[in-house]
Amino acid sequence: MLIKRDEYLNKLISKKWNGMIKVITGIRRCGKSYLLFELFKKHLIDNGVEDNQIIEISLDSVEFEDLQDKRKLNDYIKSKIRNDKNYYILLDEIQLVDGFELLLNGLLKHENIDVYVTGSNSKFLSSDIITEFRGRGDEVRVHPLSFKEFYDSYKGDKHNAYSEYSIYGGMPALVAMDSHEAKSSYLSNLVENVYLTDIIDRNDLKKDKDVLGELLDIISSAIGSLTNPTKLVNVYESVKHIKINRMTISHYLDCFMDAFLISKVQRYDIKGKAYIDSPYKYYFEDIGLRNARINYRQNEPTHTMENIIYNELIIRGYSVDVGIVEVNYKDEYKKSQRKQYEVDFVCNKGNAKYYIQSAYALENQDKINQETRGLNKIMDSFKKIVVVKDCYVPWYDEKGVLYIGLEDFLLNPSSMDI
Repeated sequence: MLIKRDEYLNKLISKKWNGMIKVITGIRRCGKSYLLFELFKKHLIDNGVEDNQIIEISLDSVEFEDLQDKRKLNDYIKSKIRNDKNYYILLDEIQLVDGFELLLNGLLKHENIDVYVTGSNSKFLSSDIITEFRGRGDEVRVHPLSFKEFYDSYKGDKHNAYSEYSIYGGMPALVAMDSHEAKSSYLSNLVENVYLTDIIDRNDLKKDKDVLGELLDIISSAIGSLTNPTKLVNVYESVKHIKINRMTISHYLDCFMDAFLISKVQRYDIKGKAYIDSPYKYYFEDIGLRNARINYRQNEPTHTMENIIYNELIIRGYSVDVGIVEVNYKDEYKKSQRKQYEVDFVCNKGNAKYYIQSAYALENQDKINQETRGLNKIMDSFKKIVVVKDCYVPWYDEKGVLYIGLEDFLLNPSSMDI
């Protein structure tokens, strides 16, 4: 089944022959190889590029295992370039090649070579690409399927589609699976035997495997909740009866983020215009992976919805923070008091800013007041939005707050500007 990834494909197309190495990053099995070797290659061939002008190498396959040596890989690529035609070099999982920076920098010197590579950890981009390529690496970050991408491949209405998406998420391989057993087994295997194994091997954490797994369980059970390494240490001591230090917890969390498995979201003081160091919120790159990790035991539609909205905002290219609005007031005894209200998401992209609240249900006016209290304390003119699970017709209240249904928000990239 053909799954459209038009947003990512168009980004790659727009970057052709820009003199930079196109770096496709993202969590394993999110569709990077499919984007590069299927969709992008098809685009090239449809536009007149011949097969022998496309050199494609999957470095994590047995067929090309010997080419994980940078000199052998370089020799192989050069052996395929036989004339002055333009060549496209497609390299999958380039981080498996020790010293790949030197190799890629060398390829950049050839005017008839355009290079595209994939990698599955953030250090591959942040430490190697930025430092070694000095601005010559151009990133395309790929995520699991958005709800819209999932729905475009789904046979059924949008309500059933969201119900399934909120359970199993958007890993592309799931599109071809029908049963709960097949989907849950696939996702559990990804977490245990792909992501955790990869994290353990990459960071030499074999002796810490059990503790690492337990930390992932704790984070899985607390998505959308404020926490920090100190709080997590207390959980280990009080619940797990394990002594562990704060720096170790911080290192493990960094390893999860490095593998794109989770994201850390900082709190931002909207009035004070400053970041608050701690605590943070953590969200999963894919909600299905989170659900599989806790064996579908915690059915928390509010936190699930919040995680899905966060991922959608990131896919749309926004930087996202958790907002804090601090209000000073006099209590009944005329004493000065201070109270903080939370805004689920503060979203920025260029000059655009949005404040978004995730509300599973608005049963009555008291609930509406509760959900909008923080938004209404913000005095600037940027747009304020409440995303509601079962709101069917977008509407504005008298204070200018937009209310929009979750499914419409997810399916319409322009929904925030209605």
